[in-house]
Amino acid sequence: MPLKLVADAIEARLADTWDRCPVFGINKQGDAPKDGSPFVQVSYPVANGEQLTVGAPGENVWRETGTFRLVINSRRGRGVIEGLTWADELAALFRGKEFCGVQTFAPSSPVIDDRNEEGMYFVLSISCPYQADIFG
Repeated sequence: MPLKLVADAIEARLADTWDRCPVFGINKQGDAPKDGSPFVQVSYPVANGEQLTVGAPGENVWRETGTFRLVINSRRGRGVIEGLTWADELAALFRGKEFCGVQTFAPSSPVIDDRNEEGMYFVLSISCPYQADIFG
């Protein structure tokens, strides 16, 4: 699980800049839309913390490094142009950015193979490494 700072920053950036379809953050939506409409899910599969400085109680720097994942669920049977376009746009929102105490790096490209088709959706995902520092 990421630091609250990280989840808040990433989901706020998406809320402020992404209007192509709904974005479902952590535990904010139960099931996929029944009408098959597209949506993006955010997850945080990797988060690791480490202490960077020692000797200044209450002022030491702690760094979380991890990866967040954006899963694009587009309508199945309509080709991949929309999903790939959205993946490119989402990657651009986070590629080499610094915002709200979070620094992001190079997002991955989506994989296309026989695992992409899930129910009513054609699923593409990208992941983006990040780091965030806190003091304590």
